[in-house]
Amino acid sequence: MPKSMGAVKQAIPAEIGGETDVEMASSGATARAVAGRKILPIVEVVVLVAALVAPLVLQDYLTVFATRVVILALFALSFDLVWGYAGIMSFGQALFFGSAGYGVALLARDLDITNIFLVLPAGTLIGLTFALLLGGFLLLGRHPSSVIFVSLGTLTGSYAADRLARGWYYLGGQNGIPSISSMTLGGYEFSEGPAFYYLVLGILVAVYLLCRFLVRSQFGLALAGLRENEQRIAFFGYKAQHLKAIIFAIGGAIAGLAGSLYAFHEGFVWPNMVGVVVSTQVVLYVLFGGSGTLIGAVIGTVIVEGVSFWLSDNYRDVWPIILGLLLLLVILFRPLGLISFVLGERERVGSFGAKLKGKQNAAP
Repeated sequence: MPKSMGAVKQAIPAEIGGETDVEMASSGATARAVAGRKILPIVEVVVLVAALVAPLVLQDYLTVFATRVVILALFALSFDLVWGYAGIMSFGQALFFGSAGYGVALLARDLDITNIFLVLPAGTLIGLTFALLLGGFLLLGRHPSSVIFVSLGTLTGSYAADRLARGWYYLGGQNGIPSISSMTLGGYEFSEGPAFYYLVLGILVAVYLLCRFLVRSQFGLALAGLRENEQRIAFFGYKAQHLKAIIFAIGGAIAGLAGSLYAFHEGFVWPNMVGVVVSTQVVLYVLFGGSGTLIGAVIGTVIVEGVSFWLSDNYRDVWPIILGLLLLLVILFRPLGLISFVLGERERVGSFGAKLKGKQNAAP
């Protein structure tokens, strides 16, 4: 695999920071791009501070709801890696999320294994394994897979898993697996409340930082070029399908981790967790917040879930219609998501290596 970032930058269109952008952009456009790059850390810090103080100002039932939202934000992060950075439209992300939830539920029910250092790695491994199997089938064929083929393939996988869960008595059928024991650490049990919230928040922050490091690495630059112009990336010697399979597997592992936390927080798992509805739900999170920025997935999850909670409480009969119209308006008028109000399009790729100061510093 080639190691020159200059080659990959040639595959990225000028408007998001390729070489042509460095040569032809005016000083005003360059200043705006630099300013845009400095906004992202501010947004991340504001979101983190708000998350840290949330349990201090929220009522107990809202803290429980906030914990669920943070877990779903972790789930959305997995999809943003796959779609926002690699351009893989996965309509089956819930397959990895729900299969991990079922896996840890069976460990707790049949083997009485609830230790956090066993169940969370197990759930992550389950998500990774399913993603490797599905990704290997869809992405590593003799010929490059089209976007439509991968989309329909993941959708089919999610639908098949839903039907399997509903018809398998061992998995509880339509009722799922209820009354899952609490996750434990030694003699301590994690129950709903601030302790569980801060545990989940800590995991989200750790995974977010790892994802941020990944997408700002040489591998992340290759993914950015892959998303924007796959043919050029292949021309430069990168194995595009292998890159897709790797990021697809990483996304599956993160979704599996989120599914494990969700199962223990909710106390039960059910077929919808692996189905098409949840798979579509995570797409809406990322669409609404903004793909390809990581923080957009988190913000989108918080806003969509928060608005849904408020609407369902105040407009019980028509809240899905109102929410659908709101999502439609955002997608129509802000196709890059709400995060595009404060971040430029170049932020989806970011800066790599030494800061460019003109043509003389551009990669050959």
